[in-house]
Amino acid sequence: MKGYVVDIEKATKENGNFRKVLYTAKNSQLVLMSLRPGEDIGEEVHDLDQFIRIEAGTGKAMLDGVEHGIEDDYAIVIPAGARHNIINTSIDSEMKLYSIYSPPEHREGVIHKTKAEAMADNEQFDGRTSELLVGSRG
Repeated sequence: MKGYVVDIEKATKENGNFRKVLYTAKNSQLVLMSLRPGEDIGEEVHDLDQFIRIEAGTGKAMLDGVEHGIEDDYAIVIPAGARHNIINTSIDSEMKLYSIYSPPEHREGVIHKTKAEAMADNEQFDGRTSELLVGSRG
């Protein structure tokens, strides 16, 4: 398969996994995330650019120590080298978001059901793209 087409709002809102890689190209990657009430992505710094779109929920984005209120329909652009975190401040609803990494950050096809599972898996992008794995996906 060359390329990927999806109803991203529907896929994002239906995702119940902390992290789910949907598609990996050579220079970018599409990833869904769901943050439980009070949960955060975890403060991090990447050597890549990242775009995040909030499809449901409320919270805050921390970018190099500056706090920004966010909610559904908000977009966050995180340039390489920026210390950042996304935090779901809700006490009763999940935050649903998708992210585009450029270049890819995670191993193609990875699914982490919880943040704890993601933290325990020291996975990184290994160079394999969605096109390379089509035959092995069944």
